[in-house]
Amino acid sequence: MRAHEAGALHAEGYGGPPLYLPYPDDVNALLEQLWPASVIRGRSGALEVAGVDVHAIAREFGTPAYVLDEDDFRARARAFRDDFAAPFHEVCGGADVYYAGKAFLCTEVARWVAEEGLSLDVSTGGELAVAQRAGFPAARIAMHGNNKTVAEIEQALTYGVGRIVVDSLTEIERIDTVARRLGVVAPVMIRVTVGVEAHTHEFIATAHEDQKFGLSLATGAAAEAARRVVARPGSMRLVGLHSHIGSQIFDTGGFEISARRLIALHADIVREHGIEMPHIDLGGGFGIAYTSQHTPLDPARLGRLMADIVEREGKAIGVGDGSGLPRVSIEPGRAIVGPSTFTLYEVGTVKPVVVGDRMTRTYVSVDGGMSDNIRAALYEADYSCTLAGRTSGAEPMLARVVGRHCESGDIVVLDEYLPADLAPGDLIAVPGTGAYCRSLSSQYNHTPRPPVVAVRGGRARAIVRRETIDDLLALDVG
Repeated sequence: MRAHEAGALHAEGYGGPPLYLPYPDDVNALLEQLWPASVIRGRSGALEVAGVDVHAIAREFGTPAYVLDEDDFRARARAFRDDFAAPFHEVCGGADVYYAGKAFLCTEVARWVAEEGLSLDVSTGGELAVAQRAGFPAARIAMHGNNKTVAEIEQALTYGVGRIVVDSLTEIERIDTVARRLGVVAPVMIRVTVGVEAHTHEFIATAHEDQKFGLSLATGAAAEAARRVVARPGSMRLVGLHSHIGSQIFDTGGFEISARRLIALHADIVREHGIEMPHIDLGGGFGIAYTSQHTPLDPARLGRLMADIVEREGKAIGVGDGSGLPRVSIEPGRAIVGPSTFTLYEVGTVKPVVVGDRMTRTYVSVDGGMSDNIRAALYEADYSCTLAGRTSGAEPMLARVVGRHCESGDIVVLDEYLPADLAPGDLIAVPGTGAYCRSLSSQYNHTPRPPVVAVRGGRARAIVRRETIDDLLALDVG
């Protein structure tokens, strides 16, 4: 940490580039791992995605805009489906992949997920409504949420979702009441807080004890939840256990501990109650590359490593013979949609600012910001960006890309090298914005939210249209 008794501006090294960001040999070069598969620089120097020039996207749909490569999304979905199915087949009969809709969900994306043979994880009645509108098969839907309302539980049970993930003892009573009223048996999983400190930002670590999700393994709350569910055979059926250790994770160490504890609890519950409990869900949280500092595992390696973990931990407690282990589920969201999307902005101002007596920082303001990507402010998330509308022969300059909102923390990209001739009207693109950008977007400062533009085979179309001022005013009853 850079510190100085007179303040940060006086600290040695303040304002320089982060260690992961070297001075570029070519400021126009693209880091392949950050971008959708089809993105290239065309002959004009402008970025193209699936054969469509970014200038054409800007003209037709305006900026800012989320640009989603449909084939890239589908390919990543298939990779998780296939690369987990094969190694888990001999271990526990296969693996089910639930796309985590909270990363990004709309009707069209729900249809893609269904067509590629994945299941779907939703966490609110609104996300479930999107799935219903898309005609998503109910049996392949998991309903999450730490405070599901009676209306949401009724919505899920009426539609016939395949599993409801119980997050509290209170919720068991709530599901019991609704299921009895509807005359159905609710298939439930218990979300277990397994006590794992995932190596990620504290706001997105979700399996340690001091947070809102799940029922504690250590205190016996998870085992008590199982007893209460099993005691209500007329309204609930316990189908499995669930855990989720966090997000933006780059190794499998946390999953190893989580699997060990979840499999052991699963075996204990089966023995105590003499029931069949066919599933465990190890959650998602697989990381992606936002900058050159990130080194994610590909689905094939993830699948092999996690299958080895489940097999090894099963054998350690005597259930790893291929018949005693429950079928495994995972929940990738970010890892599918995150790299499939970039955000296209137009530069509004380029402002050199003298910082103390040591340096000049160049602030590049774009026509979006924290309303379309809150992650930098919320999670201190790092992003990369590039000049998208042309190439440049100018020297690289260290820049900070900021938004147009009335907040000093409205930062899109904290540090990036951009060409020194960057000017108002230029297009820049920020990769890796498919997950938790549109989903977490807001109308701060009464700013309409951008469209989501899907591109495939040389054609671009809006799958979520741009909000308008009329949309904003329509809710204002004053």
